[in-house]
Amino acid sequence: MSKSWVSLWGSEQVCVCAVCVCKTADWLLSQTKHRPQVAIICGSGLGMLADALKCQDAFHYTDIPGFPQSTVQGHAGRLVFGELKGKTCVCMQGRFHMYEGHSLCKTTFPVRVFKLLGVETLIVTNAAGSLADGLKPGDIMIIKDHVNFPGLGGFNPLNGPNDDKFGPRFPAMSACYNPGLRCLAMDIAKQQGVAELVQEGVYAAVGGPNFETIAEAKLMHRLGVDAVGTPRTHTHTHTHTHTHTHTHSHFGGVYFDLHSFPGDPDPNNDHDIPNPNPSPSPNPNPNPNLNLILNLFMTLTLNLA
Repeated sequence: MSKSWVSLWGSEQVCVCAVCVCKTADWLLSQTKHRPQVAIICGSGLGMLADALKCQDAFHYTDIPGFPQSTVQGHAGRLVFGELKGKTCVCMQGRFHMYEGHSLCKTTFPVRVFKLLGVETLIVTNAAGSLADGLKPGDIMIIKDHVNFPGLGGFNPLNGPNDDKFGPRFPAMSACYNPGLRCLAMDIAKQQGVAELVQEGVYAAVGGPNFETIAEAKLMHRLGVDAVGTPRTHTHTHTHTHTHTHTHSHFGGVYFDLHSFPGDPDPNNDHDIPNPNPSPSPNPNPNPNLNLILNLFMTLTLNLA
């Protein structure tokens, strides 16, 4: 099998072999009878999404051969397989970030494993910082498009020789967030009477771990960005593997108003950012609408084709 190479911020070459992905997937398939149709990557503060699964088989990342390890405080670091009213799912409690020292190929490793497990739909969640007037702490933003700043700089998990088993050499990114799933999520929000908490928007991925400067937030706002955070560089792999993707960001993190934004010592400094909230910490405050979010995602999962 071919190998995929990626440069880790211009340093040494890191090799992630397709054989490793296959070995990890084969090990998981040998350890559980569950064959998941849906994978959910639980973002900060949403690890309890896995608690809704019945007949669970749970595996710590440290026990899974070849699986990366999470170092973020508050992330359980487990894969949880189970059933949600007849729908077989796998939940990933804790994702991987570049700022932890992982290569981009390592951050996308689980998504490739999900592909080999038979997953057809991937639901991704994360906490994020708002740059838009209409997005408040506790709200949900369904991502309709993104700006991948590391990718624009040449840091892409698909760099290197392509493995056709996982997708084409040049995947289109014009529809990486499935329109049908986005409409389904909005319809469910309306049915549950929480439409005022949900809207679509554009997400910007940055490297972290530092928060954005005022100038950076101002730039992104002018580019049409509605929310910003550190994960999401693996969106390339979502499209590459032909897995239907639904993603959302929830705003339940640590928020700073204009006058307490890091790096802005002048409280009277007028920056034309409606709501300059930086990316939340990896261990954000509880989302005030957490129960509504959990119910929304359970219903969304059950309504997937």
